[in-house]
Amino acid sequence: METSQRVLYLFCFARSHLIREIEGTGVDGSLSLWVFRTSTDLCAIVSEVPLKDFCGAAAELRMQDLAWVAPRALCHEEVIEKVRRQSPVLPVSFGTLFSSPESLGEFLGLHLEAISKFLDRVADQDEWSVKGLLDRKRAGRSLISESIAAQQAQLDALPPGTRYFQEKRIRAGAEKELSLWLNQACRRVASDLREQAPDFCECPVVPGKPPEGGTEVVVNWAFLLPKSLTHAFRARIDRLNADHAPQGLIFELSGPWPPYRFVPPLSMGAPA
Repeated sequence: METSQRVLYLFCFARSHLIREIEGTGVDGSLSLWVFRTSTDLCAIVSEVPLKDFCGAAAELRMQDLAWVAPRALCHEEVIEKVRRQSPVLPVSFGTLFSSPESLGEFLGLHLEAISKFLDRVADQDEWSVKGLLDRKRAGRSLISESIAAQQAQLDALPPGTRYFQEKRIRAGAEKELSLWLNQACRRVASDLREQAPDFCECPVVPGKPPEGGTEVVVNWAFLLPKSLTHAFRARIDRLNADHAPQGLIFELSGPWPPYRFVPPLSMGAPA
């Protein structure tokens, strides 16, 4: 394709009978949004974009430029949110392009059943993110205090020199104990939260150097939650934080989001 031509930029799929016309512009800020309707009850929210914005050597450089990508990615998310107020959505990744309405129609035909099932599945549900944040120093101090308290009677019976070395061994073993405690605590919390959410997935934790004197992300979860259970889910997070905050572990809830993490894999090659 010539890079001077326009192509279709896809935001999401939705239920056609629930979607009125969508006002606004696409990620380029000038070309209008429109609803690509089919003979089924599925539709796609699209706009045109110049192909050169996303394809070619210059486009590859722009995609590394946060100043160029960020406002367009934000627009992408805002359009999906706008559609989500009217219908369940299957959101697609930023920068998803189709060469023509015909190629988009072919894609919809390939994945008609998978998309329809997904929209049924997420109706009246939202994605919520839960991140586990650990204050490692505080958690270590808490475990040391608990270990010393549990052995207080034995320690009191030791001569001062022996007691000193025993307490030193307790402190030295705190890091190993911390890893075990953290793993067990997070498994229990995940199991507790999954009692309310029909779908759950573990998401990657971006590796990085733990901050000095701060918290680090130790788990990153996504839950698909019925809207009717939002209040109860928040209350459960609050109770879990009350239990774990003294040990330096808290769980941060954010959302609601479109169900990005639960979208089935879709490709042009074969139905999902």
